[in-house]
Amino acid sequence: MVYYKSYGSAGGKFPSVDRAAVITEVISETEVSLCVLNPSGMFFNEKVSQGQEGGQWDWMPFQKDQQARLESNK
Repeated sequence: MVYYKSYGSAGGKFPSVDRAAVITEVISETEVSLCVLNPSGMFFNEKVSQGQEGGQWDWMPFQKDQQARLESNK
């Protein structure tokens, strides 16, 4: 599970929001294919890059925190 950041609307009426997503394919460390879960349904998106902008995915905060703890214990 990861977050997918929606694009939002061009005029800003609908802001960009985080949606839960399931990784369906790993292409590289920073590029995946996703099944994005929305309140009104789901959609599939291929070759999504990691990042903080609309149309990108990123790890959930607890996943980032867990990774940071693991690295600090090395």
